Amino acid sequence: MMGSRSMPEAVAWTTSGDAKLHLGDVEAAGAHEQRAAWEPYDFNGGTVLAIAGKDFVVVAGDTRLSTGYSILSRDESKLHQLTPTTVLGCPGSHNDVIQLRGVLSIQAQMYQHDNGAEMTSSSMAQLLMNTLYSRRFFPYYAFCILCGIDEEGKGVVYSYDAIGSHDRVTRAAQGSGGHLMIPLLDNLVEHESRSDPKRDFTLQERDIYTGDSVEILTITASGIAREMFALKRD
Repeated sequence: MMGSRSMPEAVAWTTSGDAKLHLGDVEAAGAHEQRAAWEPYDFNGGTVLAIAGKDFVVVAGDTRLSTGYSILSRDESKLHQLTPTTVLGCPGSHNDVIQLRGVLSIQAQMYQHDNGAEMTSSSMAQLLMNTLYSRRFFPYYAFCILCGIDEEGKGVVYSYDAIGSHDRVTRAAQGSGGHLMIPLLDNLVEHESRSDPKRDFTLQERDIYTGDSVEILTITASGIAREMFALKRD
């Protein structure tokens, strides 16, 4: 009878009987919890900013690639040249950024092959909008700034959200330090922007995900000039 069992036997009976089912429930619940916690995106930090002038654009991005409090790379550019006068600056999830760059580069090459001319910056802006919007149900985790020279020779900057909504602006900042840079840009950049890469913004002191080096591209109708400056590596 159940009442005559000793405590160890009762425990053994319980462990070999009902508790097996209970253990299976716990394992299933644990697996479900792991599935629920899985995230398809990983924000890898960093900041990109751009300033448009009368006949130029200056765009800058840091080279730190991180996840959480770990630095994955200190030399990963966030700027990608799409045409001789158009550059994409893009922080976000690094794998999505790489795929988006590839899609746009292939489309730009196909356009050049079919039409015998490079895609204009305004056409590239439309292509980027369509590409991001086409993935709106599972978006690229990428926050883009597209910079270039328009058909009139003026500098243009387009700032995007993850699903393609965008504006043409005179200055923009995206990434982990973007919300910190916008007030500084509004305060420091004059109405008539100057091409001055030595203008000193101290964003790295404010954002731990921005650092290592800063890459600065100056875009004009004649081409793109590149400069690199070292930042603190901590």
